[in-house]
Amino acid sequence: MSLIQEIDFGTPIRVAEKTVTLIIDGEQISVPEGTSVMAAAMSRGVKIPKLCASDNLEPFGSCRLCLVEIEGRRGTPASCTTPAENGMVVHTQNERLAKLRRGVMELYISDHPLDCLTCSANGNCELQDAAGEVGLREVRYGYQGENHLQDVKDESNPYFSYDPSKCIVCNRCVRACEEVQGTFALTIEGRGFDSRVKPGPTNFIESECVSCGACVQACPTATLIEKSVIERGQPEHSLITTCAYCGVGCSFKAEMRGDELIRMVPYKAGKANEGHSCVKGRFAYGYATHKDRMLKPMIRARITDPWREVSWEEAISYTASELKRIQAQYGRESIGAITSSRCTNEEVFVLQKLVRAAFRNNNVDTCARVCHSPTGYGLKMTLGTSAGTQDFASVDDADVMLVIGANPTDGHPVFASRMKKRLRAGAKLIVADPRSIDLVRTPHVQANYHLQLKPGTNVALVNSLAHVIVTEGLVNEAFVRARCDLDEFESWARFIALAQNSPEEMEQYTGVPAKDVRAAARLYASVRNAAIYYGLGVTEHSQGSTTVMALANLAMATGNIGHVGAGVNPLRGQNNVQGSCDMGSFPHELPGYRHVSDDATRETFEALWGVEIDDEPGLRIPNMIDEAVAGNYRGLFVQGEDIAQSDPNTQHISSGLAAMDCVIVQDLFLNETAKYAHVFLPGCSFLEKDGTFTNAERRINRVRKVMAPLCGKDEWRVAIELAHAMGYEMNYGHPSEIMDEIAALTPTFAGVSYAKLDEMGSVQWPCDEAAPYGTPLMHVDRFVGGKGHFMLTEYVPTRERSGPRFPLILTTGRILSQYNVGAQTRRTENGFWHMEDVLEIHPFDAEQRGIVDGDLVSIVSRAGDTALRAKISERMQPGVVYTTFHHPGSGANVVTTDNSDWATNCPEYKVTAVEVRRVNALSSWQERNAQEDVSLRRVLEATPDAAE
Repeated sequence: MSLIQEIDFGTPIRVAEKTVTLIIDGEQISVPEGTSVMAAAMSRGVKIPKLCASDNLEPFGSCRLCLVEIEGRRGTPASCTTPAENGMVVHTQNERLAKLRRGVMELYISDHPLDCLTCSANGNCELQDAAGEVGLREVRYGYQGENHLQDVKDESNPYFSYDPSKCIVCNRCVRACEEVQGTFALTIEGRGFDSRVKPGPTNFIESECVSCGACVQACPTATLIEKSVIERGQPEHSLITTCAYCGVGCSFKAEMRGDELIRMVPYKAGKANEGHSCVKGRFAYGYATHKDRMLKPMIRARITDPWREVSWEEAISYTASELKRIQAQYGRESIGAITSSRCTNEEVFVLQKLVRAAFRNNNVDTCARVCHSPTGYGLKMTLGTSAGTQDFASVDDADVMLVIGANPTDGHPVFASRMKKRLRAGAKLIVADPRSIDLVRTPHVQANYHLQLKPGTNVALVNSLAHVIVTEGLVNEAFVRARCDLDEFESWARFIALAQNSPEEMEQYTGVPAKDVRAAARLYASVRNAAIYYGLGVTEHSQGSTTVMALANLAMATGNIGHVGAGVNPLRGQNNVQGSCDMGSFPHELPGYRHVSDDATRETFEALWGVEIDDEPGLRIPNMIDEAVAGNYRGLFVQGEDIAQSDPNTQHISSGLAAMDCVIVQDLFLNETAKYAHVFLPGCSFLEKDGTFTNAERRINRVRKVMAPLCGKDEWRVAIELAHAMGYEMNYGHPSEIMDEIAALTPTFAGVSYAKLDEMGSVQWPCDEAAPYGTPLMHVDRFVGGKGHFMLTEYVPTRERSGPRFPLILTTGRILSQYNVGAQTRRTENGFWHMEDVLEIHPFDAEQRGIVDGDLVSIVSRAGDTALRAKISERMQPGVVYTTFHHPGSGANVVTTDNSDWATNCPEYKVTAVEVRRVNALSSWQERNAQEDVSLRRVLEATPDAAE
């Protein structure tokens, strides 16, 4: 194996219908109009020396190394900034050009350390390569005069180093920060000889830098370089895989030395990220080899006992015997499983198959239900399929974006960079969010309207937007008549036109000025391409499904479905939320979103699986916990999830887990749920997996194993061996065979295979006979279900109300540096940016309570209480407070209630009535949790070889 080398064309590859033909070094070349001479040459393998040029950045023309001669023109223009033209005759190599290039390179080297043999970039340095290409053999001046060789390094960032003595001021890092990331954290300070890259007022860590790595990727020298490369040397081989963090699904080159991961480099051919990354995917992979990883199976009879390390064989045998005992004593329905949205499609598929074929029930659920199940329900009811409508590239053509209940810069930062680029190019933005998220105002981007609604009033707001569109004649009647059920539309239009849905009437609920709602609605309906992007701030409500349907109504009414630049686009939280839903992780649905009561569907599965499938839906997670507390549900397999931290009403979850006879946790670490486990089965990180993830745009990406499983066994094999131990035979030799079965049973995956994924890089489902290469854009000519269905979306206020006892509303979310329950990111240097969860509170609410920044405050709800440090923030509106949930000791979900969406039971994380007051101590729950952590450590210490 060797390092995967990607071609750098020097300037972006243009897309144009018209082509131009020119001659370069005697060869005739045709390229799209607008292509640079440099890119045209590289398209035929003619490499022109360069330093400031890169094909993910716009041409800059500062290094003067890419000079060429063009017949009929004076001078030697830069090939990166010169567009190719018809009839142009270009010479890239002759003695004159060689001499000029050597002179330019000599000037660069005159102020550059000649330490190539000991430089961390040795062997992977563009400056070094360019010096060889131009034939530089001596440097006649510079080292006795003024230079920058003694400039001090900036080591403040935990992941990369900045050495200004090696900087050639090519501007690539600055331009990458601006053009690719959109943060504008870097600039060039000084003029002439004094020019240097400057990150903010002092250093990188105190600047606006978000550590996405774009500057490091862009740097042609060792000026900006990963500390992992400095410490361990250059990698020697690489494999393409997919990030295991958010639902963007970025492709990376995992660059290795032996079986050691040196760095993750964003892959330019990755269609979700196109060579960009964020701090998590780029740098926060250290958890995979963290000392906290549990690598041996363990069992114990009671949760108060020490763990006992056992062989895989004993662990699986013990688990099977316990589950069979429970079923014999309490009935077939007394056990089940929870699949993971962090695991591969193949791992999820075999686990739900284990439940249905070996456990012989439908008691399978997934964390995807507690975040995005309203997406599946709402979009299926309206558009006919349970997924988003566009690919990420579609945003490049959006004229207006409505971002509601999502914080892309923190939750989906790579896609947010693409959004910001389009916004800087002139697209308009409407943000609907209780907080003033970054997109409301960030460098060179400002929302046209920030509809700062009260938590829990999404339906009221979206209905009022629709009211304006209907009553002001802004409906796209041609689209509705051609594509939608007219009777349903007319019924919806009558309902939505009622005065009760007007912005003026809804203002009492939403708190958003009616004039702003009307202006935003007109803006959304006035353009050809208007796109909706939403997140958990839409779905995690008692009316989550209703809001999703309301958004689909809005898109259909304006004709913003079925073409580029539009659509209804859920931004999925975890890496495989979409895939875990696709694979049949819900108790009422088999893979492909087909109800278990459908006879024909069951017969298809039964014929292949050789077992009868229950036609009654199983238990959802809340039902499992309720039944456990009642003594009826006794065994649970938890695959890669931490419901004791992530699910609402923590104390109720803990009670349910503690009441069970056998809890099996399969994970990388002993998490909060593992405190209640009787069996611990070590899992594999994404670096140890073969399989696929499906991202938020329905893109199926390959995950490739770059190292052997540290625990000694693939996760999919564990499910198979457990099935065997329980008396059911399922056999696969490789995950590709599991995908073959998925394709045979799931219509939308019918054309998917590893061979196709390896050939194409990725595909977006539906991928079938009608669309053998996938479907980037859904509902182009017709809706999946035939007609679009308008649904009545009456606003019903949540039961969770503020009042004298609980006058504030708590809402929750994520932060850029951390991920979900933090099990992965807390075990990396990302903890530097977010060492604890804090409570954001508006200055008015803080002053009313005598709270100053940094005070310890108690947050009390009807469900429980916890304590956090206060952060006074103008991002909040009065009456609303906010926190994240990345640290288990914070207890955010001790406070959240068990209210849920009416259709899917998705928890209402975003609306909890609370009171906040200053305190001097942590809550009683936090104190107990800390004592449990101490006890857990003692138990581990008492477990033989547990630390090995």
